[in-house]
Amino acid sequence: MISAGEFRNGVTFESDGNVFQIIEFQHVKPGKGAAFVRTKIKNVISGGVVEKSFSPTDKFEKAHIDRRDMQYLYNDGDLYYFMDPETFEQMPISPDVLGDALKFVKENDTVKVLSYKNNVFGVEPPLFVELVITETEPGFAGNTAQGATKPATLETGAIVKVPLFVNQGEKIRVDTRTGEYMERA
Repeated sequence: MISAGEFRNGVTFESDGNVFQIIEFQHVKPGKGAAFVRTKIKNVISGGVVEKSFSPTDKFEKAHIDRRDMQYLYNDGDLYYFMDPETFEQMPISPDVLGDALKFVKENDTVKVLSYKNNVFGVEPPLFVELVITETEPGFAGNTAQGATKPATLETGAIVKVPLFVNQGEKIRVDTRTGEYMERA
């Protein structure tokens, strides 16, 4: 059990049959009235985010989220297949569970498969990936406006904004949380 007074970022708990993760929290002690905990929580199964206030004495069952490293193998059109590198067991996952989590992941990359009570609800790609640009316009001499960018298609099919000096065929590093170009690799 965990009380609302013990909430910290990243903590997962069960409430009303759902599993929530704390995104932000703030202990509030008004001059008049009882203290409370203001939170922004994310439903880990549906992905919805809500703001909710709790009394510091409210108690919740702690939820354990299982994060397993698995290797992305392939997509057969209907399902995406992942393999546990220790047991070589393969797990098919439907595209609606994944959302756009795999837009920066290529075959044979390692990802974290998230599950709660053996029900897979999501996949976390690595924080940074290195991918090759398959298509972009060439940069021109004299295009030196500060911060100017152009769209580039990566080997996974994702499109990111890159600086004008980056060319087709180059390998770049991308932050998967924001989808932003970081640097040349």
